[in-house]
Amino acid sequence: MINLTPLNPVPLRAQFPALQLEVDGRTAVFLDGPGGTQVPQSVIDAMSGYLRHGGSNSGGPFFTSRYTDSITHAARAAMMDFYNARRPEEIVFGQNMTSLNFSLSRALARTWQPGDEIIVTRLDHDANISPWLLAAEDSGVIVRWLDFDPTDCTLRLDQLPSLLNAKTRLLAITYASNAVGSITDVQRATQLAHAAGALVLIDSVHFAPHGLLDVQAIDCDFLLSSSYKYFGPHTGILYGKHEHLESLTAYKVRPASNKAPGKWETGTQSFESLAGVAAAINYIASIGGTEGPRRERLVAAMAQIKAYEMSLSQRFLLGATQVKGLRVYGITDVERLVERTPTFAVSLAGMSADVVAAKLGEQGIFVWDGHYYAIAVMERLGLLEQGGLVRIGFAHYNTADEVDRVLHALAGLR
Repeated sequence: MINLTPLNPVPLRAQFPALQLEVDGRTAVFLDGPGGTQVPQSVIDAMSGYLRHGGSNSGGPFFTSRYTDSITHAARAAMMDFYNARRPEEIVFGQNMTSLNFSLSRALARTWQPGDEIIVTRLDHDANISPWLLAAEDSGVIVRWLDFDPTDCTLRLDQLPSLLNAKTRLLAITYASNAVGSITDVQRATQLAHAAGALVLIDSVHFAPHGLLDVQAIDCDFLLSSSYKYFGPHTGILYGKHEHLESLTAYKVRPASNKAPGKWETGTQSFESLAGVAAAINYIASIGGTEGPRRERLVAAMAQIKAYEMSLSQRFLLGATQVKGLRVYGITDVERLVERTPTFAVSLAGMSADVVAAKLGEQGIFVWDGHYYAIAVMERLGLLEQGGLVRIGFAHYNTADEVDRVLHALAGLR
């Protein structure tokens, strides 16, 4: 049965051992989710269960190796459903998103010629900028930059057509900013890029825990995420259209498969992590119901998560206006919550970001400070040399009381 009821975080929080942590007698508040979420017990059990069972390397003609193969197949099928890919061979696992993107950039650069062009954005995490800058430098390719509007930190897609031309080979773009939460209309961006003959790669690391991914609807060529951002282990997952993964030359050792996805998965995978990846996707699907196709339950789950997180965002934004000296960067209009994730970059007048984060940490409220690898964002806002901003990020396991608690703590610091 598909679950259509509003999300209730209380029973879900009970599944996360870390959320029971106390600091000085008070339950800790995990608002560091944009840097990595906590994991439910089912993920812990899946990973430890693989190690207890006994697993061997893949591809062997014996029981424990076949067990490892079954774990890998299950993880690939789970991510196929999560991304809505067409086939499991379009799913590639790696150490993390950054490593996969460097590998892909090296492969794509082999197809470029001096004078070709690529486009990156100032709203991206550096893991979707530096790999392309380095590949362009190696290949003699021209880099074009797509800017964002500093008033609301939304990407200037209206400027994209002027950057695209017959020489454009790639658009590397973010689905949502890990710094300020702005969501990009990646479907529109993909349509524009494809019309110019360019490939499209999407960094969905920050978007993935907050909204539904559908690579078929977007029609992107590549999409990346990291499962530790959506309640799983530290594993990167690449989606690539099968024809691209098959035709591109992957940098690999000689005995490895020449077929996708194996040719892209360098070295031995962390098989216990793959067990955790499948468990994380199944946890999300369980929010959407216990029966029916997993993709349908994921669709229902992400709709509930989106609606609930928007309520947290609204509560935070309305409360933030009452905290003297608190500035929120990005979209602050509560009528535009659908355009942002529940991630907020803030500053408090008269206090540096690192001091604010440290003082909140002393109260058991966990937030990040600095640039969070969104270096281009902080440069564009003129804040990189000043130490960046404080990042407060809510997930579906956070509560309205936790929103109030961080607002009260910020007000107290003033």
